[in-house]
Amino acid sequence: MTGRIPGGHSPGPPGPRPRDEGPQATGGFRGVAPPDQHWPQASGAQGGRSPGLAGGDESIGTVAELHAAATGLTGLADFGEDDYRDGLAVLLESYARDAGLTAKGVRVARALVRGALTARLSSEAGWAGNPEYANVRIERPVFVVGLPRTGTTALHRLLTADPAHQGLEAWLAEVPQPRPPRETWAANPVFQYIQAGFERHHVLHPEFMAVHYMAADQVEECWQLLRQSMRSISFECLAHLPGYSAWLRGQDWTGAYRRHRRNLQLIGLPDRGRRWVLKNPSHLFALDALLEVYPDALVVQTHRDPRTAIASVCSLAAQATAGWSATFRGNVIGRDQLETWAAGLDLFTEARARHDPARFYDVVYDDFVADPLGTVAGVYQHFGLTLSGQAEDAMRVLCEQSSGAAGPAHRYALSDFGLTGAQVDERFSGYLRARA
Repeated sequence: MTGRIPGGHSPGPPGPRPRDEGPQATGGFRGVAPPDQHWPQASGAQGGRSPGLAGGDESIGTVAELHAAATGLTGLADFGEDDYRDGLAVLLESYARDAGLTAKGVRVARALVRGALTARLSSEAGWAGNPEYANVRIERPVFVVGLPRTGTTALHRLLTADPAHQGLEAWLAEVPQPRPPRETWAANPVFQYIQAGFERHHVLHPEFMAVHYMAADQVEECWQLLRQSMRSISFECLAHLPGYSAWLRGQDWTGAYRRHRRNLQLIGLPDRGRRWVLKNPSHLFALDALLEVYPDALVVQTHRDPRTAIASVCSLAAQATAGWSATFRGNVIGRDQLETWAAGLDLFTEARARHDPARFYDVVYDDFVADPLGTVAGVYQHFGLTLSGQAEDAMRVLCEQSSGAAGPAHRYALSDFGLTGAQVDERFSGYLRARA
């Protein structure tokens, strides 16, 4: 098979919010009432002030205030086990001490943190209202992982075009619930609310849409499920948070992945039997935990020159967070992103060596761009999966639709972020030697 890579561009960074001040919705499944049409935006959050934030007149809020705001938005109060408050406390402290947020950045961070809590509430309500979710089996799920900007999004979207597969749609990541019939989504007030936020973001940030198009019905990264446990690098990809980063590196993510799995069981309840295909560059940081929870997982690792990947992810981080912080910009973005992703790839490489090589398949970015459908066929062949004619047709249509959808060029350079090619090569030296 041949074809063009979907979108004609590399994918977006892990964890950016789809809008500057996005709504956090709740779901219309058993146990949760649908929202009214006047839910507050992130800029209208409740609560008092935390010290140490730029702007002075706003704050993210305390742990108690954020919980109260999430409950006020959803009408729900069951946050489940107390296995996330440690991370939440460290995160809020790091925001206050390290991040240098502007007033706009405070609003965004508040929405991001509060969104993790509203999603948590939605999951708990979904599990309580749909206890049969616990009987859903997840067998041989596929995880696409690699440095950001290495083709993970395009590969993920091709793999989920197979009717035998399912991915995690953006709106269901925000509001976990049994996946409603697709033909009902357009009339669903929760779906409408979330899609409107993406559309506002597209208008305000067309350059971001050009390199990572997002919509409520698109499959997206599963970091939002890990975010419920406050074990997620999504926070540090959008702000300078060395305190939280240091804490996170010492954590066991197994509990977060167990919650991740339970969410997949809930969301996939109406689609049992369809294989899950997921992607998230942050899986680099916790391969052992992932494989403990998903012992039959199939892992596809993407590869690209780290110089290009790091320059691109720095550029996209700068675009996504413009105006959010007086600290997270320029050279700070460069240092943070270089260290974050080099450390993640080191952890993954070390952990991968402990597991059966047959569970992994490697995809080189340039090969994927040259022949996306042939690359997908290689994934299926390696893992012994059936590539049906229906799946091939769906993938070919996706490639054809994407071939004319190129947007403005994404231009970036390491020097814009105080980095040199030699610095990147040195930090990724172990990986580069192994790939030579």
